[in-house]
Amino acid sequence: MVFKRVLIPALLALLALVGPVSLPAATAKKPSPRQVAIRNTATRTTASSPRTAKPLLKKASFTRGRAPVSRYRQRRSPYAGFWTVPNFADATAGDNIDGEDLAIRRAAVEALNGLNGAVVVSDANTGRILTMVNQKLALQNGFQPCSTIKILASVAGVMEGEYNRSKVLKLSRREYMDMTVALARSNNPYFATIGRKLGYEKISYYAKLLGLGETAGLNIPGEQPGIWPDKEVASGIGMMTSFGDGINLTPLQLTSILTTVANGGTMYYLQYPRSQAEVESFTPQVRRRLAQFQTAFDEIRPGMQGAVEFGSGRRAAYEDHEPIFGKTGTCTHSDHKTHLGWFGSFNEVGDRRLVVTVLLTGGKLVSGPVASGVAGQLFRILNESRYFASNPQPPSPNAVVSADALPAYSPEN
Repeated sequence: MVFKRVLIPALLALLALVGPVSLPAATAKKPSPRQVAIRNTATRTTASSPRTAKPLLKKASFTRGRAPVSRYRQRRSPYAGFWTVPNFADATAGDNIDGEDLAIRRAAVEALNGLNGAVVVSDANTGRILTMVNQKLALQNGFQPCSTIKILASVAGVMEGEYNRSKVLKLSRREYMDMTVALARSNNPYFATIGRKLGYEKISYYAKLLGLGETAGLNIPGEQPGIWPDKEVASGIGMMTSFGDGINLTPLQLTSILTTVANGGTMYYLQYPRSQAEVESFTPQVRRRLAQFQTAFDEIRPGMQGAVEFGSGRRAAYEDHEPIFGKTGTCTHSDHKTHLGWFGSFNEVGDRRLVVTVLLTGGKLVSGPVASGVAGQLFRILNESRYFASNPQPPSPNAVVSADALPAYSPEN
């Protein structure tokens, strides 16, 4: 009895001391594998590499998901290790700068900042090419136009009376969009719908009027005509009007189209003076008059301005009171094994309208938004140097219709 009276209180006292510590440990839930992974990841990030400032150029992704691409998926991706063209190169190598506007050329080279690409700048009021950086690339037989082809699709849709800036399409069960937002955000289903609605023949008709498949310049040595397919490609007309499948577009051709949009319907031959004497005797040459296209150009302008203000070309914006109109394009050109970043644009400062076309080549780093940043930097440099104030140039009164000019637009053509 004495033993029990001594032992039992001792055991109870021991449990009272040990219980509060050991009991919760015994009953606590084990952390899940996901919680352990998150905890370990956070610890590694904090200890090894603190977050730094975002890079100036963001790498373009070829996936649409938000999660990082696993190494397994990268190995199985058709583009894994595909691109062979470098992201950076000397874009000025081999260029002949005689006759160029050197202030604009310096701005273009500075804006490229070592990227592997070409920049073409022209005066929308005359068709004169003011600079062509990376002439070898700019004069090649073209690259897939990616989403810049949506300019053609928009013009064709408006001219046929089927679409306008405010026409809303139902793209999916919950998605509706008008042309302005579709251009600004480069929505593929919207412009694939235009292609399927109009068909190859009508799209081809407007493509040829806008100069696809033919040289844009007047006697520019080495210029190639690009490619406009003579029939609908295997992937379908919708892919042609949204991604530019089967089409080769040159920077000069896109410059010509945007020159026509910017000035309201006069398609000039692009001319590239090669000496000071040629600059002084320069006379604009009218290639084709598309005055009836003015309505279509007015309809697509809000979408092109929206691309810079809130869409895919936001990196081009620099001044609210000096609007920039533009269109991005991003895709992979399999024949050249390069990723492409396009941006075609023009600004309006008083009577001056400067067209800037940027084409970047390389790997995942390259994209249309990155190209828009190059154009925006060029405009910014010219604005800060007061280029437009010191070089006023209203529309030329002495433009002539070239002897080689193509017929003007008419409904019967």
